[in-house]
Amino acid sequence: MRTFFTLCLLFISLCVKAQDIPEVTVKNLAGDDISTSEFKNSKDIKVISFWATWCVPCINELDAISEIYQDWQDETNVEVIAISTDDARTRRRVKPLINGKDWEFKIYVDENQDLKRALNINILPYVIIVKDGKIIHTRTGYTPGSEEELFEIVKQHTD
Repeated sequence: MRTFFTLCLLFISLCVKAQDIPEVTVKNLAGDDISTSEFKNSKDIKVISFWATWCVPCINELDAISEIYQDWQDETNVEVIAISTDDARTRRRVKPLINGKDWEFKIYVDENQDLKRALNINILPYVIIVKDGKIIHTRTGYTPGSEEELFEIVKQHTD
């Protein structure tokens, strides 16, 4: 019975393939539409962090990544993208918060939360790692040091 269970788990893990990035539109801070197909058409690994202005762990994580982001890029050419999921009530806080930060990565706003819904995101922060348009890793929540674990995963998937 134990062998059967192990074989079933092995079979299931072999059949599960990486999820594609859904094609939706987000906005940059200037208000221009950006299609997520841009994430799919890149060969570079992308770390996409979903966050909100009211989410303290989200901001702590993005601050921690920001401190070591240049090292990440130098070593792996990874691109970090932060996508705000703020709703209509809190969206006006995004630009002032960003202006007070020294984040060098791209910032987008998921205005209608279409991408958040398409990925079934219920908990923030939510981080995905994308390679060749496929989601290869997901993680929810943040604890100090989690950014190092993310970078280890990025390094494992760097060609």
